[in-house]
Amino acid sequence: MKKVLAGAVAGLILVTAIAMPAFARSKTDRISIRYVTPENPSHQYIYTHLKQRGALEKLQKILSPLRLPRTLQILLNDCDGDPDAFYDYDDTAITICYEYIEDLWEKMPSETTPSGIAPADTIVGPVFEASLHEVGHALFDMLDLPVLGREEDAADQVAAYILLQFGDAEARRLIDGTVHAYGSEARQADPCRSLKDYANEHGTPAQRAFNLMCIAYGSNEKLYGYLVSKGYLPEKRAEFCVEEYEQVLDAFEILIYPHVNFKLAKKALDGAWLCGAEGDDVSEKHGKCPPVPLK
Repeated sequence: MKKVLAGAVAGLILVTAIAMPAFARSKTDRISIRYVTPENPSHQYIYTHLKQRGALEKLQKILSPLRLPRTLQILLNDCDGDPDAFYDYDDTAITICYEYIEDLWEKMPSETTPSGIAPADTIVGPVFEASLHEVGHALFDMLDLPVLGREEDAADQVAAYILLQFGDAEARRLIDGTVHAYGSEARQADPCRSLKDYANEHGTPAQRAFNLMCIAYGSNEKLYGYLVSKGYLPEKRAEFCVEEYEQVLDAFEILIYPHVNFKLAKKALDGAWLCGAEGDDVSEKHGKCPPVPLK
């Protein structure tokens, strides 16, 4: 037993010795961004609109407090017709596809939904969430973080936790917009899907929506109580959402917090990030966004 313990301690010391130089090289402000000019003419309006609003610049500032061993690239680019977002392990680059944003744009409601979600939030919420999901993959890779369970589920939890660090009003809008997108995707799914459709490494859209709602509700039962009272999140699932949120929080504190400059993080998240939506308490101070153009 003593030999086993001695071996384990020696191994820990060796791993720490190897990891320290990499940690020492880690720096903040290692996010580079690029709006790639689309080759597909139908994506030009997305390119222009997001560039004018500084969409990638916002992501860059939010992620700037992360201490990373090398630069993480974030690109907006064409993806040969695939509506997706992905992380490239070889290039340490996140690509957000114009096709993905185009798909959200085409599904955007023409007016505020009956549940009170502004049209623009049905795009902004899922784009932020998808981008932060890919950031989760990048963190697992670049920081050599252990992942217990499916990496896609863990990346969803990273995205959910970061979304909840915005101010209450903005976090709620981002959560609601993302849940709306997942819900729309779930309702449009083929009811005659085969068992193989459930073999994907990602959860189904409905599962991802419920998981996100649960983490949000667990983080603040008062702020997100409407998710339960209005029947969006089943009471049976809600019973243990505080514990689910605390699991995510514990993982962040142990694995990711050591790689965050908290002084910069507070500065990065201070203030409002989203334009005010009609009827929301951010509107008077920050103004409403110009209308989102319809394709």
